[in-house]
Amino acid sequence: MEQLEFFEIQSPCIGVCQTDARGYCKGCLRNRDERFNWLEFSDAKKYDVIRLCKQRKRRRQLAILKARKAQLLQERADLNPSFDFEASDPEEPSLSVDDFTLE
Repeated sequence: MEQLEFFEIQSPCIGVCQTDARGYCKGCLRNRDERFNWLEFSDAKKYDVIRLCKQRKRRRQLAILKARKAQLLQERADLNPSFDFEASDPEEPSLSVDDFTLE
């Protein structure tokens, strides 16, 4: 959604006005106070809100990437259980450095 040039600092609103479970707008990532009081904020406060929105966006993208990576690793482990080097078989004896000698 394109905004008119009435103000020097434009609102970060992109026209997706829905809130998530934590109370942040799904579009611009502002909280309720930041959305409702935008016009009363000083320019410094507006820049601070924009900075916070960018941080929230980066955090959300990172969380999505981490979740996707975990999902891919789980899918890979499910497809190739024989390559799971972390799991130990209780019937297979474990090796120790003490089991080897140099001759």
